[in-house]
Amino acid sequence: MALTQVSSNKCSDGYQKVFEHDSSELKCKMKFAIYLPPKAESSKCPVFYWLSGLTCTEQNFITKAGSQQAASEHGIIIVAPDTSPRGCNIEGEEESWDFGTGAGFYVNATQEPWKTNYRMYSYVTEELPRLINSNFPADPEKMSISGHSMGGHGALICALKNPGKYKAVSAFAPICNPIQCAWGQKAFSGYLGSDKSTWELYDATVLAESYSGPELDILIDQGRDDQFLSSSQLLPDNLIAACSKKKIPVVFRLQQGYDHSYFFIFSFINDHIKHHAKYLNA
Repeated sequence: MALTQVSSNKCSDGYQKVFEHDSSELKCKMKFAIYLPPKAESSKCPVFYWLSGLTCTEQNFITKAGSQQAASEHGIIIVAPDTSPRGCNIEGEEESWDFGTGAGFYVNATQEPWKTNYRMYSYVTEELPRLINSNFPADPEKMSISGHSMGGHGALICALKNPGKYKAVSAFAPICNPIQCAWGQKAFSGYLGSDKSTWELYDATVLAESYSGPELDILIDQGRDDQFLSSSQLLPDNLIAACSKKKIPVVFRLQQGYDHSYFFIFSFINDHIKHHAKYLNA
């Protein structure tokens, strides 16, 4: 599949690049960012997938999180896709910030008019890894996943729905129980319809309750001053309770004074990359 390089910048002795391609899953042009550490010049490297949150593109993480230095040191490729299809000319896709463009929620939509293009779950778990493994020095056996907010939800469900596929998972301020919060209910109603049993297929708390597979060590950082924590959009306690029932190890760190922004992510991204490196480089 043809890739077009959009940009390339030397960074922490490696290269931060952005590529564009025609997506077969999403039926549109998509961009993704990829950081290639210096180690990638001579050998295959594990891949850390980063899923961003509402309104983001492939740019937010690579320009704000400061992940490149740690990725360079640990020899890890970082791939950051966009958060939704773009330019599909679907009526209503630009109407709100938390549904449609920039808000794909990492599900495969089943409802018109979304179901043809809004297939971010399959894009992230199938099409994108195939593309990365066939075009870059990636070790196909070693991948992990992380994300923020809507992307934290995405990372958790990808790991829980595919036991063994990802060697590690972590999240910053994830939407942990979308079927119980306003963001999730809005998105799932639109993309998945009114049958709430289909919503459960994309809810980390529900998926944790029935998880069976290789042990998954989950790392979650959450800012204590996050306005979306206090407005009950994130609901981490529900996920922690489900994981504790199933004896899924979770390190949950409530970080004093931090909010929902990339300043928070920047502050703890090195810990997350180190967590992933422990499993990816084992």
